[in-house]
This record gives sequence, C-alpha cells and structure tokens, in this order.
Amino acid sequence: MIDQSIIVEIEKLLDNKKIIDSKLLSNSFGINCLKIVTNDNKELIVKYYYKNNYKFNAIKSETDNLLFFNKKKLNYFPSIINHNDRFLIMTFIDNNNDQPNQTNDDFLNAIISIHSLNSTNYGFNFDTQIGGLKQINSMSKNWKEFYSYKRLYYIFDLVNKNKPMDKSINTKIDLLIKKIDNFIPNNPRPSLLHGDLWEGNILFKNKKFTGLIDPGSFYGHNELEVSYLRWFNPKFIDNNFLDKYNDHIKIDKYYFEYEPIYQLYYSLLNVYLWDRSYIEDVRMLLERIKI
Repeated sequence: MIDQSIIVEIEKLLDNKKIIDSKLLSNSFGINCLKIVTNDNKELIVKYYYKNNYKFNAIKSETDNLLFFNKKKLNYFPSIINHNDRFLIMTFIDNNNDQPNQTNDDFLNAIISIHSLNSTNYGFNFDTQIGGLKQINSMSKNWKEFYSYKRLYYIFDLVNKNKPMDKSINTKIDLLIKKIDNFIPNNPRPSLLHGDLWEGNILFKNKKFTGLIDPGSFYGHNELEVSYLRWFNPKFIDNNFLDKYNDHIKIDKYYFEYEPIYQLYYSLLNVYLWDRSYIEDVRMLLERIKI
C-alpha cells in the first residue's frame, strides 16, 4: 500500500491530476518504482526514494541521463513528465516480457544507434548510476586507466571493504589491474553506452523490441557493453549476435581474449549489489583470463 502522502506529492507534480490506480513494480536500492494510472487514463512510471540516500542521488542521475537521451531524440527511452530531487515521473513503455528467440533488427538497430554516438573522451558530464550505485565518470583520454580504476578497481575495492573475497581471487584481480596494459585495447573509440544493458532493462512486447529503461550512461569501449549482453546470455542474444553487430560496428579480432576482463566488472557489481554467490562467477571468469 502506497502512503497517501506520497500519492499527494506525485499528484502535485502532475498538475493535480488524480491517481486512480497504482502498482508497485519494484523496490530496490532504497527506491520504489510505481506504475500509476491518472484520471485521464495515462499510464506513467514514478520512481522515488523510500529510504534517503545522502551519498548519491540515483534518481537525479537517472533523470539527467534520460533528459540527455530525450534531447538526443533517441526515442527508445521513456520521456520525462516531471521531476525533482526526490521524484522522477516518466512515460510508461508498453511491454509484456515476451522476448524473441533471436537477435532481431529492431533491438540491434537501437544498440547500434547508441554505440554510433562518439566523444573525444571516456566518461560523461556527470556521474551515473548502476543499481543505485554511483559510477564515477570524470573524463579521461586513457581507456585503460578509465576502465581499470574508475570501473574495475572501484567495484573491487567496494566488494572487499564489506567482506574480502578469497585471497586467490583478490590476488589475481589485483595483478590484472596492475597489468591491465597487457590485456585490453589501448584507446578504442569512445562510444556512448546505455551503461546497464541487461535483459531487465530491455523491453519487448509480443517478441517486438519496445524500448530501454534505467540507463547509466558514459562514453567507453562499445565492446564492454557487448560483453555484458553476451555474459547475461538472454535468449534474444543469439549465436550470430556478434556477426550481426559486426556488420555495423567492427568487433576487434582479439575480442574474445579480453571479453572476460570486461565481464568481470559486471560480475563484481553483482557480488556487491545483489549476492555473494556471484563470487563463483568471478572465479570462473578469472580462470578464463590468462594472467
């Protein structure tokens, strides 16, 4: 049951339109996500903190990220209706999670159109969120430095501050970070990334792609995001996904050698944000990396 005071605050942001129905879709990382219906039969999504986060405002970050995409006229994302530092109100993208069994052009073209936008630097104009966690996006011209310290070491350090992982795992990751120059591309083209492109943030209806939600964007190596899609292995990422993607944006011939290094970032995120059982995924990825 949503507190009536919350309903009143949302209605004020909607120019006093009445909410006639509401449904809690999720509550994670201190944030509630509601689907509401207003008295003019508009379906909207509302996000707000049910627990204050004084360190980083993921709702403001997501708002700024969506405003960025709205200005770019990338219509795969929700449009913002209204917002303040506590609430984000946006359009609802119709979906029913009926996914296709292969990589179709509608989804592929959306990813290509995002990854085709480039910058001269890695990072972004502001810090973005992934699972409510701040991603540090201060600009850099050095991809190896950006990835190793603002992504891999950052989450590695957070995981071990809570409770250290096995010494064998930590030793290998520490060595990998120190020797990152030997493993990942030097300075690939900085491409715009969604930032959290797992299947829960990719929407389908009746096997048709309908949109993307929950971005945590930055400019980085596009293959980082490709590796994330392959690692989660949803059924709409088929065996020919890399070939289909490669027809539009070339995949490096050494991609498979460093793919697990990119996937390691997302695996460590899962350990920190969700469950320490994901440490076994970390261990398996490290076995694929020849340090």
